[in-house]
Amino acid sequence: MNDGAAGRGDGRPSAPGGADDAARPAAGESEPGWTVEDDDRTPETLRWLRTKRRAHRRQRHRDLAVVVYSVLLIAAGYGTTFVYRFARNLQHDALHGDTAAAIGAALPAALVFLALGLALLAARDALWRGPVVVPGPDAAWLLGQPVDRARVLRPWFRLTAGLGVLAGVLAAVAGALLLRITGLSPLGGALAACLPAGVCLPLLAVASAMRVESRPALARRVRALTPYGVLLLVALAGQTAAAWGGHRLPVLEQIELWSGPWGWAAQPVVDAAGGSAPGWAAALVALALLTAVAVVGAHRSAASVRNAQLRARAATAATVSSVIWSVELRAAKLAVAEALGNGSGGPPRRLPMPRSKYLVVVWRDALALLRAPGRVGRAALWTAVAAAVAALGASADGGARVTAVVVALLLGYVAVGALAEPARLEADDLRRSAWSPFRFATLMLMHAIVPAVVGVVLALLAAVPFAVRGAPWALLLMPLCAVPFAAAAVLAAVRGPVRTDLLFTGVPTPVGDPGFFVFLLWYVTAPLIPVTALGITLCTALGHGLAAGPLGAVALTSVLLTAVLLALARRRAGKLRSH
Repeated sequence: MNDGAAGRGDGRPSAPGGADDAARPAAGESEPGWTVEDDDRTPETLRWLRTKRRAHRRQRHRDLAVVVYSVLLIAAGYGTTFVYRFARNLQHDALHGDTAAAIGAALPAALVFLALGLALLAARDALWRGPVVVPGPDAAWLLGQPVDRARVLRPWFRLTAGLGVLAGVLAAVAGALLLRITGLSPLGGALAACLPAGVCLPLLAVASAMRVESRPALARRVRALTPYGVLLLVALAGQTAAAWGGHRLPVLEQIELWSGPWGWAAQPVVDAAGGSAPGWAAALVALALLTAVAVVGAHRSAASVRNAQLRARAATAATVSSVIWSVELRAAKLAVAEALGNGSGGPPRRLPMPRSKYLVVVWRDALALLRAPGRVGRAALWTAVAAAVAALGASADGGARVTAVVVALLLGYVAVGALAEPARLEADDLRRSAWSPFRFATLMLMHAIVPAVVGVVLALLAAVPFAVRGAPWALLLMPLCAVPFAAAAVLAAVRGPVRTDLLFTGVPTPVGDPGFFVFLLWYVTAPLIPVTALGITLCTALGHGLAAGPLGAVALTSVLLTAVLLALARRRAGKLRSH
């Protein structure tokens, strides 16, 4: 850095951290009487940085090219066959069945669901990252120099907006192909109808995220309103499923199509597919005007993000990127959760202390759920989705039934796993278990009690609609699945450090090194065991009419699975402690 320390007379910026720069106020921070025009060193500073970073950028571009090439190679090798078969089957069903009519009926609610889901994801993403995320060195040093913040920050906003538009255009092309394959619209008309949504919706999402990133008060409002947004998306998903089954709500659909940009963008597509959208041209004009105004305003406010906030976001983004490359998804989740500031947000809730030491773990886990009700909400949501998928599977036959049962079981595991956070926290850092009067292995087994009990209660509530509609067997089957899922969640918690060494086995096969599949099998062992066993048993029970014998087999499978999973968790916890 010595060559950057020359005085101002040679036309180069002073070195980072120099005395004269240290005395100069940080850009964007309050000091009376200082403005960018007083001592604007932006052009020479950026020129100096480009020279210093040239070699690093070349290497970064090479690494990125290798990653993109690998992803495209894998997608072309493994994805094209599945996409081709899916398109052929979809075209066959559209020509010889009612698939095209079902898609056309579900299109209004489905498009509004996708647009609102994109808006919610963008707003949540802006809570920890956002459209403007500068690298750590830029946040720590460059923005502390007398430079024009707009010239540093706005290119990042434009990059995010450009990437969003690129993804949106690709999604629009995929949607147009879907309409063409199903025969709902010719390719040209479908592409013209989908492109406005593919361009405007990503730009609106980026602009909304920019407002959330630059306004802390709006960020707090997003945190508070997120549960209601999720409930709205669940209602739209239910409306989409009902419309697919032939139970449409035309009045509600028209209200949704005119309720905001999420509906305006859907109207040209609905009209192209033969639906009712008589004012789609006016909606398209309103969408374009709103997008232009929002993008211009967001571009102007891109320079108003505070330095402290940019430094925190850069650190979080760097942490998430590094741990994802090392396949430490748990660490990435914790980093994002810490940046989001997830918590109860209210006064601390209390429960009476138990008198027996054997209830202290249950007391702590129940108190943790009471102070973080969002976990119970997520578990209830995933349980409801699993019940909806199970309802589809119960009325299907053959491969569709098997697929629905497996998906429902996976969602049930996710629901129960959301309740086992205390076990994961203590397995992340074994020092946290120092409070316990039990051995670590016994402590981990006790952490399965509260998730099992709460999971059984949620499963019972989800089974009530089945019982009302003449399927009382659900009151037994669904709670039986929750107990082994709790044991599997504890087994996943004590899995230990990620075994990245399994990615490279060195065993040659006709399709290459099977290390990735070996690693994937190791990673999903905990949910794979109960989902496979319960899936086989439930499909057999459904095939035999759910008589007393098959129901008893399901109960026996649940008990044996729970015992085996708890034994594996105890053994793994002992090994984890010994290391």
